Amino acid sequence: MPSRPPPPRSAGGKPSAKPGATREQVERRERFTRARRESLRPADADGPAILYGWHTVTAALRNPSRHIRRFLATENAARRLAAEGIAQTPEVVRPSAIDERLLPDAVHQGLYLEVDPLVSPAIADLPARGIVLVLDQITDPHNVGAIFRSAAAFAATALVTTERHSPDAAGALAKAASGAIELVPLVTVQNLARALTELRERGFLLVGLDSEGEADLADLPLKAPLALVLGAEGKGLRQLTRETCDKLARIDVPGAIKSLNVSNATALSLYVATRALGKA
Repeated sequence: MPSRPPPPRSAGGKPSAKPGATREQVERRERFTRARRESLRPADADGPAILYGWHTVTAALRNPSRHIRRFLATENAARRLAAEGIAQTPEVVRPSAIDERLLPDAVHQGLYLEVDPLVSPAIADLPARGIVLVLDQITDPHNVGAIFRSAAAFAATALVTTERHSPDAAGALAKAASGAIELVPLVTVQNLARALTELRERGFLLVGLDSEGEADLADLPLKAPLALVLGAEGKGLRQLTRETCDKLARIDVPGAIKSLNVSNATALSLYVATRALGKA
């Protein structure tokens, strides 16, 4: 039986667009692929962070620490902003003027903002209390955005990630976070193991979430300040990260599926840890 021919490839070695695709579809797909690839690169310190969507933009507008470079809104969105008492005056544009600045699947709800990135605090500046979340190379911006929402809901002290192999705190991540990036400080570090060691020196108990952990998280004696360390889906925690943690814990669930999406696992871990610290 003859084998199926490989998909057509462009001069750069990548699969080309589907036959019959319009020029606009090809260009938008190339933009999407390029942005997806570049989202894992270190952010340009001089470049703006791009925010869009109602909750994301309005939370940034209410944050006095944000420096706004450009603010676009559709006529309907501008009227709604005024009705809700948000004083900043946008540049009123057609929806297409916002569409062309974003990826094809971006739901902007008539709001687009260019802002300076928020300043990343140092580990030494974090208060030694509550719960800190530490992300070990979780690269999906939607997952990290959902983790930000859970962190804000459970009043986490901060979220720690590496400068590389982490999505930028803007775009799809910020949209998924629904304003939470304005509420939970983001600490970016060059070396995660070193950052964990610094947290331990400041009194934090380091608990890594791992499917092969020594005990269920709910059964561990937890104390504040606490750092919950989470790894990427599939790969989990890296070996050095595992070795640096004080304890490794699993989340026991009763159903047939034993593994959870990392953002769901984070929410459940925060719930368990918050209750345990409250009782302690």
